[in-house]
Amino acid sequence: MPSTRSVPVTLAEIARIAGVGRAAVSNWRRRHDTFPARIGGTDASPQFSLAEIEQWLRENDKLKEIGGRELLWPGFEALGSRDETGLAIAEAGRRMLGGKASASAASLSEQAGELVDEAVALGRREGAREVFEFLLQRWLDAHVRQVSASPRPLADLMAEVALAAHPSPAGDGGATVLDPACGAGHLLDAAARAEAGAAAAPVTLLGCDSDPALAALAAARLAFVTDEAGAAGKAGKTGKTGRAGKADAGGARVTADVREGDSLRADPHEQATADVVLCNPPFNERDWGYEELSTDRRWVHGLPPRTESELAWVQHALARLRPGGTAVLLLPPAVASRRAGRRIRGALLRAGLLRAVIALPPGCAQPHSVSLHLWLLRAPEGAGPAEDNGVLLADAAASQRAAASREGGVDWDALGEFVRTAVRAYDSGAAELPDCARRMAVIELLDDEVDLTPGRHVSPAPGGDELDLESAWSGFGEALAGLRAAGRALSALEAAGDGGGAQPRTTVGDLARAGALTLRGGQQPPDGTVRGGGAGEDGLPLLTVPDLLQGSGPTGRLHPSDVSERGMLVARPGDVVVAGVIRAFAAWVHQGPPTVLGAQLYALRVDPEKMDAWFLAGCLRAPSNGRQAGTHASSASRVDVRRLQVLQLPLAEQARYSEVFRRLTEFEEYRGRLDELASRLSRDISDGLATGRLSAGH
Repeated sequence: MPSTRSVPVTLAEIARIAGVGRAAVSNWRRRHDTFPARIGGTDASPQFSLAEIEQWLRENDKLKEIGGRELLWPGFEALGSRDETGLAIAEAGRRMLGGKASASAASLSEQAGELVDEAVALGRREGAREVFEFLLQRWLDAHVRQVSASPRPLADLMAEVALAAHPSPAGDGGATVLDPACGAGHLLDAAARAEAGAAAAPVTLLGCDSDPALAALAAARLAFVTDEAGAAGKAGKTGKTGRAGKADAGGARVTADVREGDSLRADPHEQATADVVLCNPPFNERDWGYEELSTDRRWVHGLPPRTESELAWVQHALARLRPGGTAVLLLPPAVASRRAGRRIRGALLRAGLLRAVIALPPGCAQPHSVSLHLWLLRAPEGAGPAEDNGVLLADAAASQRAAASREGGVDWDALGEFVRTAVRAYDSGAAELPDCARRMAVIELLDDEVDLTPGRHVSPAPGGDELDLESAWSGFGEALAGLRAAGRALSALEAAGDGGGAQPRTTVGDLARAGALTLRGGQQPPDGTVRGGGAGEDGLPLLTVPDLLQGSGPTGRLHPSDVSERGMLVARPGDVVVAGVIRAFAAWVHQGPPTVLGAQLYALRVDPEKMDAWFLAGCLRAPSNGRQAGTHASSASRVDVRRLQVLQLPLAEQARYSEVFRRLTEFEEYRGRLDELASRLSRDISDGLATGRLSAGH
């Protein structure tokens, strides 16, 4: 067995390899004497030899189709070094496409080299692109705090906006797209996909990143893009500079060139000019080269202050644009208002270069709690300043606020439609813009602050407030009546007396062993299988812990074939669903359509002759129950669902408790609805009075 298999794995990792829940692995361990003994860890969190686990799974026919990739990842993870793991994955991607070993391959350890060989072999069997994307996504997930990646829906939106604003290139030169801080290549990949569907003109993708591992991963990723673009499927090749390769497709050609380097200090693409620049630059960097770049010719609009690294990236993007080119950058909201950057913001406005600032809803990208901004910039066609068509300020965060409060998460379809409509209307010179969007004359913004925050200039949508208020007050009254009715029923409960606390209790684990219920755990869906879409869309809804934390229902959907092929957990009406993390701990009886459960969500299916589902859910969701079953004291800790306690009562008595638990659920729902409506009324009335849309009477 190769040495790369001599790594420890946990029960959760074994569950992913086998495509089952963690509870199933625990059952195997108890039931089968041949299950490998633990080699490390603790009794509560044991570790096993990957080699022994693989052998046992194969012998017992418990290895799913995706198991090959899952078996591979623990070896990469065991390398320990973030950079070496990333470089090894990139090297595997190059080799899968038939490329020769790169210069960086010599620096890999023997163990990393073996893993590269295994990945290449697995790619031949299961698909090179699938294996590479799987390893890349696992690497990004493992280092999410160190690597900021642009989510695919956001990358697609940025690429679409930039390319739609850029006219088709004349001649045979095609379009050149540059990302000077490309990370793992998300934005360039999105640009390639957008261009592939728009025209057959050649596309050149240029990327750069100062992180060697990210630059290598981006080059390997784009090598797959260029490979797939070719009709003959010619493999991309990577040279010492990190070039990802090129491919012909019936006259159309995609060429990619990703290099390692610091774009601000020593740009390896300094001689290149681009039609489109896409960038999600590093935020709040102090050491970006302020001293050594103080006289750099890129600072046409002023030397960026030390605290304004983002404005250095903005001017760098403009310096790389061809006349008439377009840049779209993702920036933190403070860049639009910080006092230190007001002179540069003013200069950009006077030159007619800044065309739009769009505030996105929180949750679009890291940091997820912040409403990030999209800046749209265009280089003038001629030598003089661009024509003053005003500046588009659009507050997509405000336009989506009401929907987000009801459904949670980011509605990417609605967000994309809002942004596209606003930009199209602005470009066409239309007088009518969507609600929460405004065209402002430059002179209106050139005050002492030069504050470009859209929410401070865009007024709420006019009209309809009276109808909305009437509906809200009606709903408020209904929720208040329901809360009172549920409260009256609950107020009749009496204390059980001195002996009330002595009633016998059992655990979920004991009930499962007795056959009163079955317990299964959800799992992380495979990469590339989740897509957006609300109720009514095709596919099965996917519920995750982040959905619960945002107070929403399912925000993703899975194709039924993906669910069945991978044996994913589907909650049916009547199942008791439990969220197994302290910060989102909850238990409820599922009553909606069949729903796929993600990681750390569990479904308990009761035997109706032994257990009442509403009684079980009511016992499980007690806050004290979650605390005693938690594995740690922190809010991020997991809950051992098998340790959750349940009163031991006959089925007939469970039914009486069940009715009270139903009432308690109604009470909680009415309370939540009342709180939501009260907040909405307070906000709308305050806005209406302050803007003159509501009258205070006489």
